[in-house]
Amino acid sequence: MSRVSNRRYASNHMDDGSPVSIFSLSGSNAQDGHLAAGRNGVKRLRTVRHPNILSFLHSTEAETVDGSSTKITIYIVTEPVMPLSEKIKELGLEGTQRDEYYAWGLHRIAKAVSFLNNDCKLVHGNVCLASVVVTQTLDWKLHAFDVLSEFDMNNEASAGPVLPYAWLVGAQYKPTELLNSDWAAIRKSPPWAIDSWGLGCLIYELFSGMKLGRTEELKNTASIPKSLLPDYQRLLSAMPSRRLNTSKLMENSEYFQNKLVDTIHFMEILNLKDSVEKDTFFRKLPNLAEQLPRQIVLKKLLPLLASALEFGSAASLALIALLKMGSWLSTDEFSEKLLPTIVKLFASNDRAIRVGLLQHVDQYGESLSAQIVEEQVYPHVATGFSDTSAFLRELTLKSMLVLAPKLSQRTISGSLLKYLSKLQVDEEPAIRTNTTILLGNIASYLNEGTRKRVLINAFTVRALRDTFSPARGAGIMALCATSSYYDINEIATRILPSVVVLTIDPDSDVRSKAFQAVDQFLQILKQYQEKANSGDTTGAAGLGMPSLPANASLLGWAMSSLTLKGKPSEQAPLASATSSTPITSTSSNASSVLVMDPPSTEPAVHGNSTSDFADQPVPASPTSTDGWGELENGVHEEHETDKDGWDDLEPLEEPKPSPALANIQAAQKRPVSQPALQPKQVASSRTKITAKVTKHDDDGDLWDSIAAPAPKTVSKPLNVKRAGAVNDDDLWNAIAAPAPATRAQPLAAGRGRAKPALQSLGAQRKNRTS
Repeated sequence: MSRVSNRRYASNHMDDGSPVSIFSLSGSNAQDGHLAAGRNGVKRLRTVRHPNILSFLHSTEAETVDGSSTKITIYIVTEPVMPLSEKIKELGLEGTQRDEYYAWGLHRIAKAVSFLNNDCKLVHGNVCLASVVVTQTLDWKLHAFDVLSEFDMNNEASAGPVLPYAWLVGAQYKPTELLNSDWAAIRKSPPWAIDSWGLGCLIYELFSGMKLGRTEELKNTASIPKSLLPDYQRLLSAMPSRRLNTSKLMENSEYFQNKLVDTIHFMEILNLKDSVEKDTFFRKLPNLAEQLPRQIVLKKLLPLLASALEFGSAASLALIALLKMGSWLSTDEFSEKLLPTIVKLFASNDRAIRVGLLQHVDQYGESLSAQIVEEQVYPHVATGFSDTSAFLRELTLKSMLVLAPKLSQRTISGSLLKYLSKLQVDEEPAIRTNTTILLGNIASYLNEGTRKRVLINAFTVRALRDTFSPARGAGIMALCATSSYYDINEIATRILPSVVVLTIDPDSDVRSKAFQAVDQFLQILKQYQEKANSGDTTGAAGLGMPSLPANASLLGWAMSSLTLKGKPSEQAPLASATSSTPITSTSSNASSVLVMDPPSTEPAVHGNSTSDFADQPVPASPTSTDGWGELENGVHEEHETDKDGWDDLEPLEEPKPSPALANIQAAQKRPVSQPALQPKQVASSRTKITAKVTKHDDDGDLWDSIAAPAPKTVSKPLNVKRAGAVNDDDLWNAIAAPAPATRAQPLAAGRGRAKPALQSLGAQRKNRTS
């Protein structure tokens, strides 16, 4: 049956417009033998189903009248295929890759022939190069069933032909017994005898590259591979009973033992493999794929791998191989063939799959459309922000550098910034540092209102106060990189006062960055002053300093690598100048985010004499606010590590006195007759009070008295000193109660109790039993 070129075909089976192939056969007489053979082929193809046999979809007959003659045409609709001879020319394989592909294809055809002969007791009768077609995934499939018939081996006395349509087969493809129509000998021979001969003809045509013209040409074995030659000769044995069974051909031949056949075979029976075999296979697959024919990898192996991952039969290691193979596709092919699978994998509950997707998001992130990211990817990725694994939280954070530019302003303001607010107070210092860096990178994608509410508060209140020195350094660099977004008043009243304090930071790298930032922002103020003197105040807001070489740009500071000593959770609040590790710029690619190297288990070594700043506490930021600003539906508490910190502050029901004033009022209400405190008791009490005051040392900020009024914030104490600077001459510090969460209550007298009055000082809670 002749083949018609591929085209779209609309039928009940193909209502989605999928591509198909159509085969047609025409005859002018209803009794034409070709039409009868064609109808036999349609019937056989419809009823015989096998992975290596052409898939039948639909068939029909049509009559057309041309004058006095009637023309009958049979149409068969199948999956889209191409003749093997044409596909070989198109691929142009050579050497080892050609032999591997031929071995894989012959293995498929041998399985199909063995299925017909041994399982179905059918004889194809016309196995040759023309009866093999190739699918879009480069699979070889057997077709041309017009001659196919049952093998009637039980009726040896019958004189009728075993193959009624054998006259359609060319004489060069017929073995001696079929050429002589010796049906009795055929019935005595095994059912595979005729098709084994045909398979030998196929092997000859395949390797010689020529169509078989005469039977004698089969003796020319120069082009046949040496590993296949013994089996080739047995297939073409003159005695039908001694011809090699096709099932034995697949089992015994060394020719079929190669990497391509083994790899595809493993993928096809992946569900039968255990987890150890899968892990071993997928670890080797990325390197193995480079050695296989590229077209076969992309059209056959890649779809198998994508399907295995999508349906959960493949291990997470398969994702690395999938993305590597996908990198060999063009942009359009990647979006069409691989991207839908990747999007579906984001919904996977396998944590290892999610880690692999986030680690390689830069390889496919640019191919994702904004709609896909917004609707299908981000909702699943966002669950990683609150994951219990710090590693997954950090990977989720870094992935936002690629995904955030594709998010809408509503998603950024309503969801992403709230997650980042929590990550900026994460227990892992690497995550806090990377959050600050990410904010600096995505600042250009925020609208103006969001930038004003978020950036300064995030960088000054959170980052510059962080106990982790690289986080403070990142906050300074983020302020410099986003300097064009701040007006002149914000620079003078909020940014510079916060940065100047860090010029005496214990960490030398932080001090260096602080001095650079001060120079940059002072230069902006000087430019504004010059323009103001000249009468030109336009452009006063957002004066950037990209010309200063010492300033870190947005593209430079984001590519940094930190090497930490000691566990992140065990980092001391104050690191000495000798133990701090500088941030070393390694690249200028904006597509990456700060990478935190795994911390070493060695304890940090602190120097005592190499820096004058080693024993100084981290300076508190003079900023008067304690959050990112007014995000929607936000909540806030006094301690910034508890909740968002960037959201609106809730109004208090009644104003409370400052802790310092409360201490004085409490002391004034005490009875005059107090038992004298011993020096040791005074020292013990002073130690307890100092420890409690230390908890709130960040709140005692002198800049609050001159900062812009914040009606919704809690009033801060004016003159509470840091724990390390308690005045020994001031007895109020020794006996005053610490700033409690509730109103301070006056102390009650001893009332005749024998216990020392020291144990009753302050608003302490006592657990007593009846």
